Amino acid sequence: MEQRITPQHIRKNNRNRIYEHIYKQGSEGSSQQEIIAALAMSRPTVAYNLNELEKDGLILKKGLLETEQAGRKPTIWTANADYKIAIGVEILHHVVKIISINLYAAKIDRTVIEIEFKNQESYFKNISDEVKKFISSLKLKNPAKKILGIGIAIQGLVSEDGKTVIYGEIFKCTGLKIDVFTRWLDYPCRFVHEPDGAALSELWVSPELDNAIYLSLSVHLGGALIFGRKINNGLHRHSTTFEHIQAKPDGDLCYCGKHGCFETICSMSALVGEDNEPDEFFNKVRSGEREAAERWQKFLDYLACLILNLHLVVDTKYILGGHLAPFFTEDDIKILHNEIRKRTPFKEDDDFILISKMPSHNITIGAALPYIIEFLEDEGITA
Repeated sequence: MEQRITPQHIRKNNRNRIYEHIYKQGSEGSSQQEIIAALAMSRPTVAYNLNELEKDGLILKKGLLETEQAGRKPTIWTANADYKIAIGVEILHHVVKIISINLYAAKIDRTVIEIEFKNQESYFKNISDEVKKFISSLKLKNPAKKILGIGIAIQGLVSEDGKTVIYGEIFKCTGLKIDVFTRWLDYPCRFVHEPDGAALSELWVSPELDNAIYLSLSVHLGGALIFGRKINNGLHRHSTTFEHIQAKPDGDLCYCGKHGCFETICSMSALVGEDNEPDEFFNKVRSGEREAAERWQKFLDYLACLILNLHLVVDTKYILGGHLAPFFTEDDIKILHNEIRKRTPFKEDDDFILISKMPSHNITIGAALPYIIEFLEDEGITA
């Protein structure tokens, strides 16, 4: 049976279209006349909805439009970026990172806490306390109403509903439930697979990106398959776990229990060690220190091999992201393309390996983003 279009549907559609138009203008905003022209709506309809949206707090008066015409200057409206916010948390072995973002996914505040991971109630309570302390520091008038939810990025595969870690060998936490946090935090919470969060933040800043494989080159290697601007986790939620493709059968032991996985040669920890930051290593590489330069070249060789194998299966764009992304140069990308051309039977152009557009805070922001996206979609906006 066809759904009947009611006056209520029409009113909601008009409201959503006006809010979407204003939201997409960003900080520039839009005047009533510009909205009328852009959406082909009547002046009374636009005026009424502007009044309602302002009353609800979704939009704000930015100021007056500068014009040479005589008479009253038009008001400029912008979306209230801080109308709702979301919290992102990234759990690592030795630290926890927390960020708050607004409706444009812009950072409001951020903190990093040094704390050793332990699969114990006391640890989860400590993290929850730190999150509450962080929220308190934001000085929100009504946190319960303002905060959409808390996304918790973890180095493990998670269930579709984000409530369970279904494979967590890195932290030995397979089966972990989200209630280890929700028992302490009075907000919606969900787990996010770390590479999925990073890929989600990449989609946010790349509206032109439809299909790609995102390689998360962080402490651990991971990835995400982007298809039709959606992350595809596959039938059993473990698509793109190419970190466990065996590259060297006699290689180092991987956390999965097998030897020589790409995780053991193409992760940041394989390159610089789990306890080392990459800054010092790349200072040595760029200054021409021989041992570091040779190590980096070997890493690029392995990475080229991984991308080639994947590219032979999925001919798409490959985005280098994660904690190592800021350290790649255009020369490094040329090296990868050249190494791949040596090994492939096909003529390959230098057009399918890209550096992430969002290397900073991509995982924590990505963990928070699902809540922002869901809110905007409820308001008729497709991010």
